[in-house]
Amino acid sequence: MEFPAEAFLPGPRAEIDGAPGGPLAGLTFAAKDLFDVAGHVTGGGNPDWGATHPVPTAHAWAVQALLDGGATLVGKTITCEISLGILGYNPFNGTPPNPAAPGCLPGGSSSGSASAVAAGLCDTALGTDSGGSVRVPSSLCGLYGMRTTLGAVPLEGCCRQAPTFDTVGWFARDAATFARVTEVMLATTLPAPDRPRILIAEDAFSFADAEVATALRPVAARIGAALGGAETVSIAEPGELEVWASQRNILQRAESWQTFRGWIDAVNPRFGYSVARNLANASAITAEQVALAQVARRRAVERARVLLEGGALLCIPTTPFTAPPVGLSLSELDRYSARIGLLTSFAGLVSLPQINLPLATAGGKPCGLSLIGWRGADARLAAIARYLEETA
Repeated sequence: MEFPAEAFLPGPRAEIDGAPGGPLAGLTFAAKDLFDVAGHVTGGGNPDWGATHPVPTAHAWAVQALLDGGATLVGKTITCEISLGILGYNPFNGTPPNPAAPGCLPGGSSSGSASAVAAGLCDTALGTDSGGSVRVPSSLCGLYGMRTTLGAVPLEGCCRQAPTFDTVGWFARDAATFARVTEVMLATTLPAPDRPRILIAEDAFSFADAEVATALRPVAARIGAALGGAETVSIAEPGELEVWASQRNILQRAESWQTFRGWIDAVNPRFGYSVARNLANASAITAEQVALAQVARRRAVERARVLLEGGALLCIPTTPFTAPPVGLSLSELDRYSARIGLLTSFAGLVSLPQINLPLATAGGKPCGLSLIGWRGADARLAAIARYLEETA
């Protein structure tokens, strides 16, 4: 299934100089191959997507924002097929390497963007996050990365997947660079870091491998001490996180089927087996299943409001494990993917911002710690990440 690949798409690079004198002048960036770059095919990680869609004549909003900010585009990066993947592999374009854990998967579907930043091939890179596709590669590749509040960054000129989950995100190797990019992408100045209550989610930590939890607990304690204190909480009642993960999966897959069904019907495109299977399963999801899943979503929103609307930040492992090896069987990949959803579904269901802090390793590989805030806390999370780096 796996074969060697680089982070960037093969062929001529999409290279565009940024505006002179902008706040990001001197920085380079890459764009996941879901973002339009004028004059270049948007391939979407699938051989039939680019062939059946017109070459864009304008840049995606996010690409234009970085160019206007002064950053220089150095290429487009490999993505999982039409963004339907969480571990980073692609049977058509190849799987980008994980520079932080050689021989291991990078995480996806923003796999190429994370790989390029981790390898030092660019300073920052655009990704998208619906079910975890910025958060997961950030954790597995040892990067700062954020899923933004739903709607915080325009998605114009970007291939969509699931409208109530799709968000724009970005990566950086250090918090200072991440903060600079965040200010441009959110068109704001980061606030002074505050001293929020840090809520360490014990039920989320229980899903992590022992070595990951052991590596992350002291980091969470240090963050709590640096920001004024921490307390242990549970996100949900026993068994609810598992329910939320399964119901998030139903909602996201149902939306993805609605997004792609017309194109699939017209083109009969080629897919790797796992993507084809998941789309076929999505086509069978009923309105009754969606309605039941919406009940679970409302319960997650209610719980998030109680925990976070007052300004507290929730601390959880970003992923329950470090980067898995390449070459796994489909059944093994499915098991890893399902475990990821136990930790990524909460923020996705509730449309919350979540930042990965690359502050620990386990077994010599990165493992990330996340802070989750209430809706609109994106700039605040980036400011806290910068503060923690400055005071480390």
